[in-house]
Amino acid sequence: MTVERTTHDTSSGGDIVVFLIGMRINKPWRPDAWWPVASAMPRMLRELAQDPDSGLLGYRLAMSKDGPIVIQYWRDVESLYGYASDPDRQHRPAWTEFFRRAKRIPGAVGIWHETYHVSASESVYGDMPELGLAAAVGRVPVGRGTDRARQRMAS
Repeated sequence: MTVERTTHDTSSGGDIVVFLIGMRINKPWRPDAWWPVASAMPRMLRELAQDPDSGLLGYRLAMSKDGPIVIQYWRDVESLYGYASDPDRQHRPAWTEFFRRAKRIPGAVGIWHETYHVSASESVYGDMPELGLAAAVGRVPVGRGTDRARQRMAS
């Protein structure tokens, strides 16, 4: 029995942007402070998913000991920042509302993000459904010249 091994498709070339965003509920007894933050992200993800030109290639939801995290894959930094600053999209009003509420109820909920502009990447999936980077950009079988992580990173 063999393991189906795949990797993400690098044929389109170019860099990719990985954006991590999360929240931490510091005062669980204050849902009036953290619920609007928690409910804003699904609206943003729906909006982005309905707009193939947004630049969002895909995303995954995860949970850490500190709270929920969304791992997003973007075509480029300009698309990410364009979405974040557009007053007619979901993010900018949610951001403004977060800071308005944080002044009224300080310390109840924390938010964070990290942005990575990635010029080289490597992945392998063994007997896995399409997920993560492969779900965002497509996947291909591991084959000659891509059998080792070092080879995939170089290609």
